[in-house]
Amino acid sequence: QVQLVESGGGLAQAGGSLRLACAASGSIVSINAMGWYRQAPGKQRELVATITSGGSTNYADSIKGRFAISRDNAKNTVYLQMNSLKPEDTAVYYCNADGVFGGVLTVTWRRFDTWGQGTQVTVSS
Repeated sequence: QVQLVESGGGLAQAGGSLRLACAASGSIVSINAMGWYRQAPGKQRELVATITSGGSTNYADSIKGRFAISRDNAKNTVYLQMNSLKPEDTAVYYCNADGVFGGVLTVTWRRFDTWGQGTQVTVSS
């Protein structure tokens, strides 16, 4: 199995910055895409940003130019640098990763699509 653990959330003032990290652990063979999603109270979960193993990125229009996603493949970790924060960025931020996990033998390999537990980001005006 694969677990994702997020860190770095908290309280920031409008215009400030926060950096989120999400580390994947377990019997990981490979990770394809990693990404960040967020869910504000009373709203559906929405895409923030994703990054492939090759480094291709995709961003939601609402955060383009303010947030940057990156990953360290050696550490199975994805980051989200959030700058110029706005009160509307307040939400629980979730990490997601998909890939393959298993043992030494390829017959044990299985696909995974896993979510982290979420980390709260609150931006005050």
